[in-house]
Amino acid sequence: MIIPNIKGIIDRRILINFQVDNEVLESYLPDPFKPKLINGKGIAGICLIRLKEIRPFGLPKQIGLSSENGAHRIAVEWIENGELKEGVYIPRRDTSSKLNAMAGGTIFPGVHHLAEFSVEEAEGKYKVAFHSDDKTSLSIVAKETPEWNKKSIFNSLESVSDFFKNGSVGYSPDKNTFEGLELKAHNWNLSLLEVDKVHSSFFEDQSIFPKGSVKFDNALLMKDIEHEWIGLKRIKRTKNTL
Repeated sequence: MIIPNIKGIIDRRILINFQVDNEVLESYLPDPFKPKLINGKGIAGICLIRLKEIRPFGLPKQIGLSSENGAHRIAVEWIENGELKEGVYIPRRDTSSKLNAMAGGTIFPGVHHLAEFSVEEAEGKYKVAFHSDDKTSLSIVAKETPEWNKKSIFNSLESVSDFFKNGSVGYSPDKNTFEGLELKAHNWNLSLLEVDKVHSSFFEDQSIFPKGSVKFDNALLMKDIEHEWIGLKRIKRTKNTL
């Protein structure tokens, strides 16, 4: 079964991005996915996204749903029908919506963990956190800035924008397959965030990511993006490595 096409508004999207050692990601990722590298490093992170007016394509926005969501993402490449593809592998998703949690794998791809979100936004400052049903947690304190992080592995805002725009396809693990979804943004605008504090229990788990293998790179902001989610054909697992 292919996930049905849905549409709505990305009210706010924060992308928190880390550099990760290539060999760590290679050992973690299931086949057929391989890390997509920038200057020898893998890129992983968390997408904190508030959606509104979400509904199946063709239905009025008045019936659309709103929710806060978090997706842990790893930039990947893979071979499909002899062609090199790129996108993101999403090992876990978290949501404030009970419907999203119940409908994961039918309306929305992958397992969705029900989580409690706290959000404070004012005058270009953002404080977003969640705690999920299995004790996974994340928090970020950040503010809008025009200044590029010179320690980033990327050369510029334009280069990191192109990187994420090209990685619009995401796959989430199911029992025997990977469920696919493509983001089609009708407008694409990224701006910069300066991060004061960031915590991720997932990326701080040293059983997966040994000490020193993960380094913060940058944080980005998107707002008011009209979009569609397009369901894709599933990819069959070749190895159950996770």
